[in-house]
Amino acid sequence: MTDRHHPLVAVLETVTPTCCPGRINFHCHTTSSDGSLRPEALAEQALAIGLEHLAVTDHHSTAAFLPIQRWFEQQAEAGSSPPRLWTGMEISCLLEGCLVHVLALGFELDHTALDPYRQGQAAVGEVLAAAEARRRIHAAGGLALLAHPARYRLPFQRLIPAAADLGFDGAEAFYDYEMQVQWRPTPLVCDSIVGLLEKHALLRSCGTDTHGLELCGR
Repeated sequence: MTDRHHPLVAVLETVTPTCCPGRINFHCHTTSSDGSLRPEALAEQALAIGLEHLAVTDHHSTAAFLPIQRWFEQQAEAGSSPPRLWTGMEISCLLEGCLVHVLALGFELDHTALDPYRQGQAAVGEVLAAAEARRRIHAAGGLALLAHPARYRLPFQRLIPAAADLGFDGAEAFYDYEMQVQWRPTPLVCDSIVGLLEKHALLRSCGTDTHGLELCGR
């Protein structure tokens, strides 16, 4: 069950189709995994865009967090207003026998529960199970959200209820499945996902899933 006192819950409860990419971005990548932007370069773009909340979700890595945190602190000392930086990581796991990605958000950075997922590649064995990934994310004080639910072998109509049954906190409601140059949520698909999240009382997230050189695109 979601810890409603987690500070990130109040932010996710405000997520709408227009929050990304200008206000909230909880899914993006740096050179610490398979992205093209160095952590500081991504941070610079986040500041320039005027983001209010940011989580970098590199695959199986949290290495970008401290460099971005230091850069934001320097900008704040110089009089700028950087986004609030949240911990993030994208974790591969098995849900309903399907390989999916889970966004871990707002966890304790160095918590040992997440060590199996911080090795630069997908975990193996029992820690690959979605239930175990969810348990460990919660143990580290974070929230577990299913990333881009409509990009998997199994339909989101099956995966979202399964994630809810396992105690996931939510899913990525707004995502650019058409992968356009300028990010915008894909209609109809995202609308259907939002309806399913509301049915299961799950939180909504959003992010660009940036791998390239522009934080406002993929």
